[in-house]
Amino acid sequence: MQLSIVIPLLNEEESLNELYNWIATVMRSNSFSYEIIFIDDGSTDNSWKTIKKISAEDPSVRGIKFNRNYGKSQALHVGFAKAEGDVIITMDADLQDNPEEIPELYRLITKEGYDLISGWKKKRYDSVISKNLPSKLFNAAARKTSGLKLHDFNCGLKAYRKAVIKNIDVYGEMHRYIPVLAKNAGYSRIDEKVVQHQARKYGKTKFGAERFINGFLDLITIWFLSTFARRPMHLFGALGVLMFFFGFLFAVWIGTSKLYKLYHGLPNILVTDNPWFYISLTTMVLGTLLFIAGFLGELILRSSREKERYRISETTGEI
Repeated sequence: MQLSIVIPLLNEEESLNELYNWIATVMRSNSFSYEIIFIDDGSTDNSWKTIKKISAEDPSVRGIKFNRNYGKSQALHVGFAKAEGDVIITMDADLQDNPEEIPELYRLITKEGYDLISGWKKKRYDSVISKNLPSKLFNAAARKTSGLKLHDFNCGLKAYRKAVIKNIDVYGEMHRYIPVLAKNAGYSRIDEKVVQHQARKYGKTKFGAERFINGFLDLITIWFLSTFARRPMHLFGALGVLMFFFGFLFAVWIGTSKLYKLYHGLPNILVTDNPWFYISLTTMVLGTLLFIAGFLGELILRSSREKERYRISETTGEI
């Protein structure tokens, strides 16, 4: 099978028939072998009834329904697990992604050898204040942190080589950072393509301003995990040693100052009356705790059964 089109959705009954017909027309006109996987993320409208009706009429359409709303990342995770195509396309169900882009995305993956192509909605029809400006700031931070030169990390329209989606784990709200997850998994052929953005035709957006706050928090999580998950001692141990060292210097300075004043008969106070004593003590204790945290992290990594130690991209001959 050439293509799997994975579409997560929430309360999009008005757009589903139009979206399906549009995709099916593009697929047939290009003679693609394909499947469409709709993931209903706990819709409360008639989305699931519409999906079942479409699926009954077209065997290339499959539907998955969640009992409640779990989030886009969980929907994509299930869709990726079920996808069987050589190239996987993800898109939103609100008709803001154009299915006419699919043939070129497929060509870039199969002919140009890319692992992942991310859509870039260069010209948007969203509100400048509520969506465009925060999105620009969000994408700038993601580029700086990840090293990927993409303009639109959160674009729902993306194309993946099958091996990519089978070797990454999309969880939490990490759907925004699938290109980063792919890069961290060792897939370096990642690029973007300018795609057409269309104004929402039905309903209203399901995402509020909180998505940008969550997005930045997830970005910090990915940066931390990709940098220190395999070597926690490099972070906690280094910070611990540094804090203990400065605390120890403060303690030496307090003790030396006390002895100097006693030797020369100068006025002095009790060490315990000196606020720097408590600062130095606290710093050394915190430094010790950080070092122990790093050490325990290393022990856990070495003693636990890791989910996977490495990935093999391909083999040849007899193994």
